[in-house]
Amino acid sequence: VQLVESGGGLVQPGGSLRLSCAASGFTFSRYVMTWHRQAPGKERELVATINSAGDSTYYADSVKGRFTISRDNAKNTVYLQMNSLKPEDTAVYYCYARVGTSYWGQGTQVTVSS
Repeated sequence: VQLVESGGGLVQPGGSLRLSCAASGFTFSRYVMTWHRQAPGKERELVATINSAGDSTYYADSVKGRFTISRDNAKNTVYLQMNSLKPEDTAVYYCYARVGTSYWGQGTQVTVSS
């Protein structure tokens, strides 16, 4: 199993970024996919989850209405569209899947700063 995130970077407050997580080594379309994040000095937290079919999602209260999780099962990829970014969204963002055991990507840094 391999999860590879991309799309992070530096953005000004109010800006947008789209993260991608390319998955391989398992039958992607059968599994729930999740984005987490970890800010400096804080614990890793759940950001958003999407079911295997892509028709049910969950968001942390802190990102609800600003972030959108989606997936393309034909491309084995899960996305996180982040709009109206705030400085407190600054963190390393991780893709996660539980395929028998837990698998994490290497993370992608998102920095929101003027």
